[in-house]
Amino acid sequence: MQLHSIETGNFKLDGGAMFGVVPKSIWNKLNPADENNLCTWALRCLLIIDGDRKILIDTGMGNKQDEKFFGHYQPSNTVSLNDALGELNVQAIDITDVLLTHLHFDHVGGAIENKNGTPQPVFPNATYWVSEPQWELALNPNKREKASFLKENILPIKEFGKLKLISIPPYQGNSLQEIHFSENISCFVVNGHTQGMLLPKIMFHGKPLVYMADLLPSVGHIPLPYVMGYDMQPLLTLNEKEYFLQEALQKDYTLFFEHDPFNQCCNLHTTEKGIRANKVFCLSDWQSL
Repeated sequence: MQLHSIETGNFKLDGGAMFGVVPKSIWNKLNPADENNLCTWALRCLLIIDGDRKILIDTGMGNKQDEKFFGHYQPSNTVSLNDALGELNVQAIDITDVLLTHLHFDHVGGAIENKNGTPQPVFPNATYWVSEPQWELALNPNKREKASFLKENILPIKEFGKLKLISIPPYQGNSLQEIHFSENISCFVVNGHTQGMLLPKIMFHGKPLVYMADLLPSVGHIPLPYVMGYDMQPLLTLNEKEYFLQEALQKDYTLFFEHDPFNQCCNLHTTEKGIRANKVFCLSDWQSL
């Protein structure tokens, strides 16, 4: 197995929205805002090469939206998925699976491109995997979340026959729900940020790596009260974070961050203030240990 961090650039989001009820005097030390209160965040995907499968987790924001749309998010250092994969001698046609944690525009935008004015999948030979509750929500979003789901990012996946829904069994118990995906990959199912979000857990030579998506966008979001204003059910997120962090500490998970502009990975330890990041490091360094 090989794991590769795929860096597709940065974008900006409101710092207050990203840190919720935490005061700016505190969060601004973690990720300083510009004059418009916007902080810079990464758009980081993960490529897993496991036997005959090349699995891409999330696809970034893409480049097919108009100038007005991108004006809100000010993308920078943008690298297309084709170019980023090309540096690894991987082509779009080589990708066998695209595992989408959820369908917000900054996670699925790069899955679809416009060719001669027609939206079509960037990865023509891939199966696109989405949790069933997330797909249903994206087609029938609530009014608060509607702006995050763009039909041009979502509908072509099904129209081209590439969609595979992951059924989620009824939740039971007080721990995180975990479902099987492949021999070396399972997914935690969380619902606080958005319904049916998946957190892939990859077993790399016996070491577990968890792709944090938007449960923990960055190292700065590890403390329990640091819950995004974007989350649909913030108290549920709080509970999911607590369950996850306890398990991650006990089972020595390494966390891989999709949006942290400074850190790719970290492990955890207990402090007098609770569970916090211990060491931060690059994915490539972690694999070589």
